[in-house]
Amino acid sequence: MDEELPKGLLYNDNHSWVKVNGDVVEVGITKPFANSVKEFVYIELPEQGKEIKKGETYVSMESVKWSGHLESPVSGEIVEVNNALFDEPSLLNQDPYKHWIMRVKLLDKDELNGLMDADQALANLSCKLG
Repeated sequence: MDEELPKGLLYNDNHSWVKVNGDVVEVGITKPFANSVKEFVYIELPEQGKEIKKGETYVSMESVKWSGHLESPVSGEIVEVNNALFDEPSLLNQDPYKHWIMRVKLLDKDELNGLMDADQALANLSCKLG
């Protein structure tokens, strides 16, 4: 498999990445996922100010090849959403690690322990595709 996942991010097995910055994290989607579903044409962003629990739907998306939703890798308060994605969801295809979907103030930092580093996530992805 040619896919690489950036080091320094954490990953769940639901195609999402987490970038930790103190008690606020950025959440986005992985490049292997963005590549597999092709160009995103619609995104329903989460509501800023809302509390979200790990495992709850945080984003609904539609691409030319797929439609569905993704589950949040963390619990907390959504403090910011990337509104640029509403007008141009294909930004997620261009650079999914630059264009985060939401910023969340963590309720429980220990939840991060349940996420994978890049090597673990890549091995997990290889098993699923492999």
